[in-house]
Amino acid sequence: MTEQPPAPLVRASLYSYVVVILLSAVYTFNFLDRQLLSILSEPIRKDLGLSYTQVGMLTGLTFALFYTTFGIPLAWLADRTHRVRIIAAACAVWSLFSMACGMAGNFTALALARIGVGVGEAGGSPPSYSLISDYFPPQRRGLALALYSLGVPLGTALGSAAGAKIAAVYSWRVAFLAVGGPGIALALLVLLLIREPKRGRFDALAGGETAHAPSVPLLTAIGGFFTNRTLMLTAISSGLSAFVGYAILNNGPAFLISNKGMTLPEIALYYSAMSGLAGGLGTFGSGWLVDLFGKRHRTAYALVPAASFVISLPFFLGFLWAPTWQWAMACLIVPHLMNNMYLAPAITVVQNAVPPARRGISGAILLFVLNLIGLGGGPVYVGLVADHFKPQYGTVALKYGLAALVPFYLLTILAHLIASRSIKSDATLAARLPTAHSAADLAV
Repeated sequence: MTEQPPAPLVRASLYSYVVVILLSAVYTFNFLDRQLLSILSEPIRKDLGLSYTQVGMLTGLTFALFYTTFGIPLAWLADRTHRVRIIAAACAVWSLFSMACGMAGNFTALALARIGVGVGEAGGSPPSYSLISDYFPPQRRGLALALYSLGVPLGTALGSAAGAKIAAVYSWRVAFLAVGGPGIALALLVLLLIREPKRGRFDALAGGETAHAPSVPLLTAIGGFFTNRTLMLTAISSGLSAFVGYAILNNGPAFLISNKGMTLPEIALYYSAMSGLAGGLGTFGSGWLVDLFGKRHRTAYALVPAASFVISLPFFLGFLWAPTWQWAMACLIVPHLMNNMYLAPAITVVQNAVPPARRGISGAILLFVLNLIGLGGGPVYVGLVADHFKPQYGTVALKYGLAALVPFYLLTILAHLIASRSIKSDATLAARLPTAHSAADLAV
């Protein structure tokens, strides 16, 4: 195969950064609405009489099934139509259903509202990935997508601070009602401020592809993803990363309250600040690192996440067995920082490995695998283990549920190492990413 030149060395405009910051704000509320149930799981569990497994279903599998399933057709539509309008409509839908969560009176009603949140949020990230890829050249997409992915730690921090504070003063129901309104306002801002760019305007393509090739049929796009070794290994390693990450994220506040003696006001003050700062540094840092090291070694897109989970594991064990909540929080800083370092690299690999006309659907399939394994499996797995030990250990059972994540830490590290070998030999990535020499001249 004839080697293609790297993508043009171009400057990203100031407006490009305005777009990615606004999309990051939308993603912040996307994740805030998603995580609010996890932040307030302990008072909700007691108020509605739920089991740990039911809480795991609500925070994980119930949401993940609809979020991942609807994401694929919505992303396929985004590859063919106006991405900005889809993002705005999705933001409005998930905000309304988040408010509906605050009016639920039992497990079924809350599950139905969570399904609505999941369907709405399915239309958020894949079109956003595609938009950002058309505002930034390949060599700067890691950092740009990391800026977008800051919505994860920022949403967690805002949910912890605002959600826990409102719930402590009023109730968990009022917290859900209060976070829905800003999402409606953001949907309007997206429509007013973001322009729809040309697809593939920064890309040097390989294998006879054209930047403006039409979107392929849905089943063809899905088949193309699952038969691509690099994409599949990236998705599986990301899914295992999310399995560990979501299990800790969704159960961390409940564990600190039930096992370490923290209160909701303390969660609002200390946990929110820690999760926002550490998670933000990890997310932004991963994008910066892969843009830096990826200029010389494409394997950085998988080796950076692998190293992060190696560093995270001993501190996670310290979090579980720390004698006080203060020590537990200190240990949790490192997992919150390191466990967020897989997402931006994975998105960047996928966006650079497919033609522009398939970016939305490929991003959705990545999220399908990632969230079905991670969000759908991690919280439920911890809940099942905790419920198994609860008759014998009471609330301490949640510690054993979290401790059961250790084998998945090891699987995650191994999966990223295997993915790095495929990334190293991927011809499409070699064509789209610059050599070390050409990257040295890039200025954005």
